[in-house]
Amino acid sequence: MQIGKLVLFYALWAFAAVSFFTVFILYSPNPFSNFMFKQHYPLVKNTTLSALYSENDTDQSPLKSNPATIMNLQKESNDEKIKCDLFEGKWIPDLNGPMYTNWSCPLIPDSRNCPKFGRENVDYMNWKWMPNECELPRFDAKTFLSIVRGRKLAFIGDSLARNQMDSLLCLLSQGETPKDVYTDDLDRYRIFYFPSHDFTLMAYWTTHLTFSAAKKVNGSKTAMFDIHLDKIDDNWAQKLPSLDYAIISIGQWFNRKNYLYEGGKVIGCIYCDEPDVPNLGFPFAVGKAMGKALEYISDCKDCKPLFTLARTFSPAHFEYGTWNEGGKCNRTSPYTEKQVEYDFQLEVRKSQVKAFENIKKRSDGKRFEILDVTKAMLMRPDGHPDINWYHKYLQGHTDCIHWCLPGPVDLWNELLLAVLQNKDGNSMEQTQLK
Repeated sequence: MQIGKLVLFYALWAFAAVSFFTVFILYSPNPFSNFMFKQHYPLVKNTTLSALYSENDTDQSPLKSNPATIMNLQKESNDEKIKCDLFEGKWIPDLNGPMYTNWSCPLIPDSRNCPKFGRENVDYMNWKWMPNECELPRFDAKTFLSIVRGRKLAFIGDSLARNQMDSLLCLLSQGETPKDVYTDDLDRYRIFYFPSHDFTLMAYWTTHLTFSAAKKVNGSKTAMFDIHLDKIDDNWAQKLPSLDYAIISIGQWFNRKNYLYEGGKVIGCIYCDEPDVPNLGFPFAVGKAMGKALEYISDCKDCKPLFTLARTFSPAHFEYGTWNEGGKCNRTSPYTEKQVEYDFQLEVRKSQVKAFENIKKRSDGKRFEILDVTKAMLMRPDGHPDINWYHKYLQGHTDCIHWCLPGPVDLWNELLLAVLQNKDGNSMEQTQLK
């Protein structure tokens, strides 16, 4: 009798153990990371944020970094088009994980290869963006390559534009291995070619989209710039006629002390305190430069029927200091929408959206759309390299501006594919941006 009880006890114990580990493995986005603080968030409707908060949050920062909530889907009847703002939503756990890894994609530069340079927590890879009123499909390399077959696409901007191009290269390499055609000495101008699809992917470097030059003081260059808001940077403008698609972006290079010019004269500055020089601010300058670039593209008579996408501001997440003053970004979970309090960065986005809406009203023969990534990326303080990166000239500095690969930046290209697929422009409310 006693032996029978022991057998029954061990049988029940074994069943409970197997059930626990089965649920644990199936429902954890990264089951072997931070085991004690993980929980599964089921797909539910009208779930409140507080109901999904973790009681075991150990973040020492004044702002808690609880995972984002899962929102409900609102489906319409099949005979009606679904109107969906792709840029309003939440980050939810992704049980599928990333579409590539830092081992499967050899094209990731060391400056974005976070696991290679010491990052142990990789939960930042296990989230996906869920728009409020629809589901954003997972990136499909074959679909993207079929759309751009025989075309040329360029990312025009600074190192964050390059960050997006590197992401797209890794995503597309799942469908075809590209050929590295060209790089300049500073690795700022890149050309890749996908021969099976006759598709050319490029990156054109520009710090401000408009013409600018490092400001000199006593004959020496400084970290400040003289930015001419009424003159286009020819380094990218002269290449425009050969393109079919252009993704333009600017941002972080304005975020320092700079002097702004129009008509060859100083009209103001950013972060200055000088008599007779008005401090016009970062958002103003970014909006003016973006507007000038879009206007130039719209008026380009030598260009093809170009499809231009304006990517909005990509926010930084420095805490406790700047990049060279002890700042860091070592969080391990996304923010919820209620935790985001970066009104300043949303002002920068607002200035770009206004420039986009102005040009879309007057454009004729060329298509303009927007990749409004700011709100989504504000929620991802966990996706930056922090100290887990390498650059031979910037060793020892934290990077809370660029994004790890794979990581949240892959969303930009999922949105890009969705916009490219939306040929008639009617299925997304992109012109009614808030």
